[in-house]
Amino acid sequence: MSSSRLPGKILADIAGQPMLQRVFIRTSRAATVNETIFATTTDPSDDPVAEYCDFSGIPFTRGSLYDVLDRYYQAAKESKADVIVRITADCPVIDPALIDDVVNTLIDGEYDFACNRLPPPFHRTFPIGLDTEVCTFSVLEKAWKEAREPQHREHAMPYFYEGVQLSAASRQLSEGISPRGFRIALLNHATDFGDYRWTVDTPEDLEFMRQVYSRFNGRDDFSWKEVLDLVHNEPKLMEINAGVKHKTLKDIDKRALK
Repeated sequence: MSSSRLPGKILADIAGQPMLQRVFIRTSRAATVNETIFATTTDPSDDPVAEYCDFSGIPFTRGSLYDVLDRYYQAAKESKADVIVRITADCPVIDPALIDDVVNTLIDGEYDFACNRLPPPFHRTFPIGLDTEVCTFSVLEKAWKEAREPQHREHAMPYFYEGVQLSAASRQLSEGISPRGFRIALLNHATDFGDYRWTVDTPEDLEFMRQVYSRFNGRDDFSWKEVLDLVHNEPKLMEINAGVKHKTLKDIDKRALK
């Protein structure tokens, strides 16, 4: 709720439901996901999130506002998860089939960490807002014990892939071993849509997302490919938030350093 660019965004209305609810429903549809939990914070600003989850029957835990790695670790430990999927609550068109692709890549390839995007200098091919990160509990616990840098704690999972050199295993999969010894897998899309922005950080992003949902009459079962068709048929939609600059791993919330 204390987002610096759009306070309160995760409870913002999108076609009749809070964004948080949209993310929860879509994530829960992934066949590989057994339980979806909101890992919110103990900060008083997030009391409305806890109250909404409690009222709506959504499982949730509460932890550190800025130490997101600790928040994830505690939630995973409490739920006895052996595989953890990280989805951020500001991605209301997250795709369950894509989540399954990343989870199955991790399990089938016996990787420590799998994802469908990595930050620069790596090049992303999926739209911003479909970001899925998956790891095993054992490596999450290792990162929780060892990671010390602020960006490792606030962004949760850079400790795994920082400094990794990737090579192509196939047209749609890159892999490598990080300097810390983690086996990393990156899913790529054959066509590059990495510049498409489908996340909510600003009022412009929220308006874009409201327009998308309105085109589907408030439904939430559309796929990311259907959103792709929509923005190609109505290119003016993406002009709504075309000027928004995406945050990077170097963007640390200065409030965390006080």
